[in-house]
Amino acid sequence: MASTPQVSVVVPTFARPALVTRAVRSVLAQTVTDIEVIVVVDGPDAATGAALAEIGDPRIRVVELPGRGGAPTARNTGVREARAPWTALLDDDDEWLPTKLAVQLDVARRSRVPSPVVASRLINKTPRAEFVLPRRLPELGEPISEYLTVRRGLFHGDGFIQTSTIMAPTELLRRVPFTVGLRRQQELDWTVRATGHPDVELVFAAEPLVLWHQDEDRPRISLSSPWEAQLAWLRDIRPLITPRAYAAITMSIISSMAAPTRSLRVFRLLLAEARRHGSPSLVDYLTFAQIWLIPPTLRHRVRDRILGRRPVHPVPAPPSAAAPPSVAIPVATELGADVGR
Repeated sequence: MASTPQVSVVVPTFARPALVTRAVRSVLAQTVTDIEVIVVVDGPDAATGAALAEIGDPRIRVVELPGRGGAPTARNTGVREARAPWTALLDDDDEWLPTKLAVQLDVARRSRVPSPVVASRLINKTPRAEFVLPRRLPELGEPISEYLTVRRGLFHGDGFIQTSTIMAPTELLRRVPFTVGLRRQQELDWTVRATGHPDVELVFAAEPLVLWHQDEDRPRISLSSPWEAQLAWLRDIRPLITPRAYAAITMSIISSMAAPTRSLRVFRLLLAEARRHGSPSLVDYLTFAQIWLIPPTLRHRVRDRILGRRPVHPVPAPPSAAAPPSVAIPVATELGADVGR
């Protein structure tokens, strides 16, 4: 490819050739065709290289790392390889709808700042239900850390950002790389750090543009991360988030990871942490109690029923032209203060 593409797409992967080829084909089917697809293979993996070679599209470049480094390392490597002014991220187990890049480029053109981070809604496909996240878009002046973490009800999903929805200036992704070694909340961590820069703003496309698959039977690193490591991360980023966000993350995200210990000591430690450094609301206390007292399977069933989430069988068709028009919603980047899962 001699000319500079409009968008570089970075896809980290390892040992999942069927999934990554599905993801890459969704990129190649975009209505924006002036792109490059950089697949970063996180260690030696001949099967993935062979599967991608069978696609036979010159827009695909495969970069194989010498050893395992994790998704943040693979993303950072792909961003360094990117040639386009914009870079979009895609996890290997997700897919894009065909107009994803076209809509986001239009949103970016209408942004008021030099370095917009453009996200979108997504369709979350789980074994229990299929639904759209986030349920609401940011309000004017709302701190990003609170939009992404503070619940207005007992269930997560009011505010939300996921890696496969993100498109940002390549220069920004180089200036603010993903945190190597962080196993969960990589999107939250990156977004909070990136939007702390004065030239950066988070804007959204209103319609869902990504299929977020959670229905494959496969291990998920993000579901096995030790809660102690996540608490250490939270303490590190405390200067970048509000007290309300600090309490919400402690009593929701980290508590969800720690609750299986059934440890009274851990229960008290996290409660004290939220009260000492955060500003818990009544919803935070109720969320904390239900996480520790109600088994996760029952919580999920109750949540799906209350929110009216439809079952996945039969699978409905993805949104079409009837979807709501895209909008760009600016979010204040001042932070005085993942998303609750």
